[in-house]
Amino acid sequence: MMTRLETLKNNLQATLGQDIALTEHIGELTLEVAADQWLTVCNKLRTEPSLHFESCLDLCGVDYLTWGNGSRAAQADDKAGPQRGRFAVVIHLISIEHNWRLRVRTFAADDEFPMVSSLLECWPGVNWYEREAFDLYGIVFEGHPDLRRILTDYGFIGHPFRKDFPLSGTVEMRYDPEQKRVIYQPVTIDPREITPRVVREDSYGMGR
Repeated sequence: MMTRLETLKNNLQATLGQDIALTEHIGELTLEVAADQWLTVCNKLRTEPSLHFESCLDLCGVDYLTWGNGSRAAQADDKAGPQRGRFAVVIHLISIEHNWRLRVRTFAADDEFPMVSSLLECWPGVNWYEREAFDLYGIVFEGHPDLRRILTDYGFIGHPFRKDFPLSGTVEMRYDPEQKRVIYQPVTIDPREITPRVVREDSYGMGR
């Protein structure tokens, strides 16, 4: 008798093809999709009765800059699936009817201007998630009707979750009581490196 995970895997292959990029790790399946197939595949995941992922629990951006730093694990991971870039979009789906979950990932084709299709027509609840990924990573969701910042200020420059973004940023905003308005100014935080100090007894770790 097949497990629920095996059934899901078979159903995915029957719907999307035997050569799909599907990996299993710690009891979870991850499906990798090419950016130009993102919307089409997600629509199938939602509407196909044998899959029926009627709900998207989460959507987030990922910056894979310096991923693995050339480690064997990263090189092995890069051998499977569609061509990968720096920025990815990851969604987590659930089928309440079938009681199973799926992680789906796609990589934007252009690192300089990362863009993927919006999934609003599949799952309207991803609206704010896509705005968050745009705000924090600069990933553009083509077809989104109101793609604007949601966590940072509208005048904010850059995308703070990118790995090459300065730790303290470059501009800060504050309310000026004399001008009675919000003003922008260079950051006043001096960058510094903090090395934690560990204090232990001389006998720490020794058998008693």
